[in-house]
Amino acid sequence: MYTMKQIIISIWIALLTLPVFAQQQMQAKVVLDKTAATFEKAGGIRAEFNVTVFNKSRMAGQSAGVIELKGEKFVLKTDDGITWFDGKTQWSYLRSSDEVNISNPTGTELQGLNPYALLQIYRHGFDYKIGSLKNFGGKPVYEVVLTATDKKRDLSRIVLYVSKETYQPLFIMMEQRDKSRSEITVTGYQTGLKYADGMFVFDKKQYPHAEVIDLR
Repeated sequence: MYTMKQIIISIWIALLTLPVFAQQQMQAKVVLDKTAATFEKAGGIRAEFNVTVFNKSRMAGQSAGVIELKGEKFVLKTDDGITWFDGKTQWSYLRSSDEVNISNPTGTELQGLNPYALLQIYRHGFDYKIGSLKNFGGKPVYEVVLTATDKKRDLSRIVLYVSKETYQPLFIMMEQRDKSRSEITVTGYQTGLKYADGMFVFDKKQYPHAEVIDLR
């Protein structure tokens, strides 16, 4: 519970920093808009990444993967399996059980799978500002911090490092309401690739023994 003194101090800090915050917010929107536009114009994209998952402050796991994208469509390959999404239907293949789950995912579910879907959600339900970090991995970056305006939303905060030279994402941190988080570091990035639409659809012939479970 805040004391009256703490509340008054907070109000004064807010009043003194409001012009700076407004400027930070405007700059953050410019960076996000340019990042989203760069992504949309990039054509087929292939990104290699490492992801570290934390359960609050404790590391819960690490993995590496590759995601290939064409607009809303993507193929995501990790150590655990492969996910295909053709813009409507999703097929998730689990290596450990040799099974495929078919679903029609929601926008929120897609954000958990496709980190690049986060480049669009800032337009609704988030406040944003420029952070203080200037370099990441030896490259000059913009740090953008997004905070969910809906306090009941599971995804509460996103931190994005964007290259100042190319406006490509280099790092994405997604924090949940329970303080668990995922940190994604992009280790390789290619654009302008040509992908056939069939690439984003599960091919049963390639996995003849897999059990297919339709959850739609």
